[in-house]
Amino acid sequence: MTRPRLGWPRRVFSQVLLMQLAIATGVTALATGLFLAPLSAQLDDQAMRRALAIAQTTAAEPRLDDALEASRPSRHGPVQNEAERIRAATGAEYVVIMDKRGVRWSHTDPDEIGRHVSTDPSAALSGREVMQIDEGTLGRSARGKVPLRDENGKVVGAVSVGIAYESVRQRLLSTVPQLLAYAGGALAVGALAAYLVSRRLQRRTHDLAFSDISALLAEREAMLHGIREGFLALDGQGRIRLMNDEAQRLLDLRAEHTGRPLDAALPPGRTTDVLAGRVSGADLLAVSGHRVLVANRMPTDDGGAVVTLRDRTELERLGRELDGTRGLIDALRAQDHEHANRLHTLLGLLELGLHEEAVEFVTRAVGVHRATAEQVTERIHDPLLAALLVGKATVATERGVSLRIASGTRLPDRLIDPHSLVTVLGNLVDNALDATAGAPDAQVEVEVRTEGRTAVVRVADNGPGVPEERRAEIFSEGWTTKEPPAHGQRGIGLALVRRLAERYGGGAVVGERPGGGAVFTVTVPDALSEEPAGAAGGPQGAHRAEDATEAGR
Repeated sequence: MTRPRLGWPRRVFSQVLLMQLAIATGVTALATGLFLAPLSAQLDDQAMRRALAIAQTTAAEPRLDDALEASRPSRHGPVQNEAERIRAATGAEYVVIMDKRGVRWSHTDPDEIGRHVSTDPSAALSGREVMQIDEGTLGRSARGKVPLRDENGKVVGAVSVGIAYESVRQRLLSTVPQLLAYAGGALAVGALAAYLVSRRLQRRTHDLAFSDISALLAEREAMLHGIREGFLALDGQGRIRLMNDEAQRLLDLRAEHTGRPLDAALPPGRTTDVLAGRVSGADLLAVSGHRVLVANRMPTDDGGAVVTLRDRTELERLGRELDGTRGLIDALRAQDHEHANRLHTLLGLLELGLHEEAVEFVTRAVGVHRATAEQVTERIHDPLLAALLVGKATVATERGVSLRIASGTRLPDRLIDPHSLVTVLGNLVDNALDATAGAPDAQVEVEVRTEGRTAVVRVADNGPGVPEERRAEIFSEGWTTKEPPAHGQRGIGLALVRRLAERYGGGAVVGERPGGGAVFTVTVPDALSEEPAGAAGGPQGAHRAEDATEAGR
């Protein structure tokens, strides 16, 4: 048989209840003691003042001074009779009247009359009033002594009145039961309050032990900082309550942002709206800096929320590359069909012996592609952007869209971050091709120029355009008019374009093209490095331009 062990309980409920009961008991006992300590002194003071008041009243009797001068101390003398009358009327233990020698003229015990008092009367006989607790022939008492004066104010004796100290103690003891009853009632109320608070704490902590709570906290910290998803906890007022390392990385937050409102820690925009719950839905897309995030928000019982964040930047990039690859495959399939037709035509010309016509046909077919590549590389010297536009020109041709390079296009090979500009230009051209594909006389015009060290990208199309009331939201995350692709969601490209431009201090705007359509203009300040002396048009730039031309072929 297992015997229950006595000791400190493990549950939070039990420990808190015991501690609260101990505190309530200690406070009650301390308050009772602090009340009783001054009460005893207060009762002593009241008894001494009462004795002094009786003595003063007695000394004010006009017949006492004459009786002291005209008679002698005796059991039935006028002084004894008057003193006993006053004692009986006031409830004092004794009323002693003495002459200047300290001889008693009255006493509760008549045998003491005519004898010298047991305590020193000099203070009262010298004209002073005295209050004290002292021992006498009748035991311990609260005493008041005053001088007795004649009609001329001369001290002829003294009056000493005593209040039995047992009566003072009895009054003190009589208050203890009542005081303890009040203290017990207060303790009972405190115990009930402690029980109710502990029960509430038991429900909130699910009746766990402190060791269990500590283990859960340690496990939570390890889990939060170990998972590769961002985690953000908000309280009922929208303040950041908790976040892990991944959330700090994805949202560019710091540890000191904990406790601050979400709107104060993050810049305004869709990302903040999604995290704050102003946008509802599951797997919501948001852009933070150059990252594409997927956010899910779950409300909590206390009015707050828990937000999880996944980084989809790489997945989104791969999805876009997949879209581009599919478009390229479609273009290659169409080119394969076109090349087959050209080969059949060339074979027919050769079989018919029309050799000059065959040479002219081949020259014309090759010249179209060469002209496009040369047109791009003459104006754009950065190989990445040149290769991008050559590839986009081929895709545009297969989709029945005329892609034209504006005459004002000029871009030297001095880009600091060409990949960002490739993202900007690629997204704008893709959107323009999607907007114009299938339309008669579809046209897209691309202009890339520099203004000092600022790069300006302008893409115009003759598609349906963007209504003026929608131009403010077209750069928001998740805004799109297209069907989502197989790999995920749309509405990210233009948001990334704007964020990349704003990252460098620039911006992105959309306007209306003369004659109908849309014009997207993106400015990227400080996109070019300082131009080295003699570098413009140097052999290195020419060599890279030739490489881009070859890539376009």
